[in-house]
Amino acid sequence: MATNNLVAKIWSFCDTLRDDGLGYGDYLEQLTFLLFLKMADENKSLYNLPKKCDWQTILMSNQIIEDYENLLKNLSNAGGMLSKIFAGAQNKIHDSVKLKRLIKLINGENWTNQDVDIKGEIYESLLQKNAENSGAGQYFTPRPVISAMITCIDPKPMETIADPSCGTGGFFLGALNHLNEKPLSKEEADFLKFKAFHGWEIEKSTARLCLMNLFLHGVGDLKETPDIQVTDSLKRGIDGKVEENEKVTIVLANPPFGVSSSDIPTIDVAQSKNDGYFLRKDFWVTTGNKQLAFLQHIVSMLNENGRAAVVLPDNVLFEGGAGETIRKKLMEETNLHTILRLPTGIFYAQGVKANVLFFDKPQESVKSANKEVWYYDYRTNINHTPKKNPLKSTDLKEFIELYNSANLEKRKETWSQETPEGRWRKYSYKELLTRDKTNLDIFWLRNDSIIDLDNLTDPNDLAQEIVENIEDALESFKRVALKLED
Repeated sequence: MATNNLVAKIWSFCDTLRDDGLGYGDYLEQLTFLLFLKMADENKSLYNLPKKCDWQTILMSNQIIEDYENLLKNLSNAGGMLSKIFAGAQNKIHDSVKLKRLIKLINGENWTNQDVDIKGEIYESLLQKNAENSGAGQYFTPRPVISAMITCIDPKPMETIADPSCGTGGFFLGALNHLNEKPLSKEEADFLKFKAFHGWEIEKSTARLCLMNLFLHGVGDLKETPDIQVTDSLKRGIDGKVEENEKVTIVLANPPFGVSSSDIPTIDVAQSKNDGYFLRKDFWVTTGNKQLAFLQHIVSMLNENGRAAVVLPDNVLFEGGAGETIRKKLMEETNLHTILRLPTGIFYAQGVKANVLFFDKPQESVKSANKEVWYYDYRTNINHTPKKNPLKSTDLKEFIELYNSANLEKRKETWSQETPEGRWRKYSYKELLTRDKTNLDIFWLRNDSIIDLDNLTDPNDLAQEIVENIEDALESFKRVALKLED
């Protein structure tokens, strides 16, 4: 069965389960458990599950609810990666007939012996559908953005890659695909499988999905798991800083949106003791702004000569107070060399304005006084919507070429006085530091729209939204038709 049809068929079953109060995230989690068991059954020589904890146990069960719940409990106590994936796992499908139908649906496909990575494609598609339908989309980084960031950062074998808010592991999968494009030695392949990735995720269920997503793509095994921690990565140990042995070569991240946080990192020891803030000795300034806190944290995570690409909202570029201090320190302590202005309409949360900041952390001895920040404006006069006109990888092709990861010193502007429509332009640090509040929120292209799209919906966008709603209804009818084929 074609991937799209299989995804539609599997996802349509969620509508059936919603009648029993099962949400999109719960359904995806239950799929995670069952897909794991089915794939292990297809590869028994590689994955030796404990007795009565395998796919055949529930496939042949006469008391499916009881046997499935016991299976989940036993796997959570099995140790290794099994314990991490199934920690606290619970069955949330309490209708035995519906659970058996889902098991039958999954059993009807072979998930691992395919010419293409159908398991990975389907799982990614299900994650995206979860983002579209559950409201989690504001944290779901569009895959073309991930791909562009990774192509520009260009991870190499034996480099450590971290994401302090890893979600379901999208950046890790992008890096994995990038690294697997070329043959790896056994040492490099083993490093990639077990030691390359380091992630932190505050939501236990999301971290579980990250581990399962990595497992489906060949990272980790039943005994050894990649370093995915269920915790707030901003909170460090007693010393309140990232230790040297924790630092990494590459950080790829899209920290959670939202301005404030109830847990505030502080650089003041007394404040950490008296006001309940948590201490961060390696931060530049105290701030309750989550993105500004993550930006400081990411700088502290990098080794010398490390590099980062981070998705951040517009306010990070212009906010005063702590924001101004952080921008000045960022330009002083790192080589902030590129800012990609992303268009609106690419995230499932409406009106999100974001950028990708690229920076390196050079050795102290090689810091340059003559730095430049290169801007690529892919926002002005650009219109995207998540469904009707989604961002595609080809849309960022020009940016990737102009970024010139092979040699950042040899870049050429497409903007000039003679070509004012050019989207690629540089500004010297000297220019930027003289701007009020070191404001890095810069545009130079003429906006062709006479309507303020921030305050008034464009008629074309409104028409596209109507079309998308109609298409959603048609897709629902298709799902009904697929269920009738069972």
